Amino acid sequence: MEQRNWLITGVSTGLGRAIARAVLDAGHTVVGTVRSVGDLRAFEESAPGRAHGRILDVTDDRAVFDTVAEVERNIGPLDVVVANAGYGLEGTFEETPLAEVRRQFEVNVFGAMATLQAALPHLRRRRSGHLMAVTSMGGLMAVPGMSAYCASKFALEGALEALGKEVAQFGIHVTAIEPGSFRTDWAGRSMTRAERSIEDYDDLFAPIRKARQQASGNQLGDPVKAAGAIVHITTVEQPPAHLLLGSDALRLVGAARRAVDADIRTWEALSRTTDFPDGAQL
Repeated sequence: MEQRNWLITGVSTGLGRAIARAVLDAGHTVVGTVRSVGDLRAFEESAPGRAHGRILDVTDDRAVFDTVAEVERNIGPLDVVVANAGYGLEGTFEETPLAEVRRQFEVNVFGAMATLQAALPHLRRRRSGHLMAVTSMGGLMAVPGMSAYCASKFALEGALEALGKEVAQFGIHVTAIEPGSFRTDWAGRSMTRAERSIEDYDDLFAPIRKARQQASGNQLGDPVKAAGAIVHITTVEQPPAHLLLGSDALRLVGAARRAVDADIRTWEALSRTTDFPDGAQL
């Protein structure tokens, strides 16, 4: 397989680290972004000469663009970009402060979009490349107590779908990676949790929060296998626009889409009543 240059944000932990490891094991070069000098050194020592660390806050737009330009100059042309950096914010809609919602979007949406936008001109000029972002099964279905997180992932899904249709003409592929529950720190120390304040939600949400905390470290998904799947789709001629990872993602997203389809069918007649009777005026 041809050696490629990858950029992956957020490689110090979780799925990002697993993806970087799989890519390095496959013989490629990885530029991985981290948040500390210690993480940078550890990453570069994992594969000297092919693992290149960069300290980056993805919410700093200027730093993101400068980093991508520097990588293109000093490491080489990027072939695959994975906007992975992100985090979870748990809390009911009413209890989650809007400041925390904005921060969720800054990282999960705007950080990912900045990463892809910074790389896109280089890939467009070369008429090749693969842009990816890690969204979530929560970008295609929603669960109680994760409104801000799911909202951020739904937003990212929309951006990726439109982007893929814009850049297909340039030979650039775009994939939304939609993991289910994987055995990482996402639901543990990496999860930000809004404070509880409204007793009315106790019966619904208290068991959900407790179950998520207890499941942390015991999830169904294997990050190593997920990383292997992500590497695999870069080797096929027509990679997917959406890649669900995990049987739980398949089950839950499938159920959510069937529910939407049922609403469409049930209310189709009413939906049609909103047209002008004489059609569109051109």
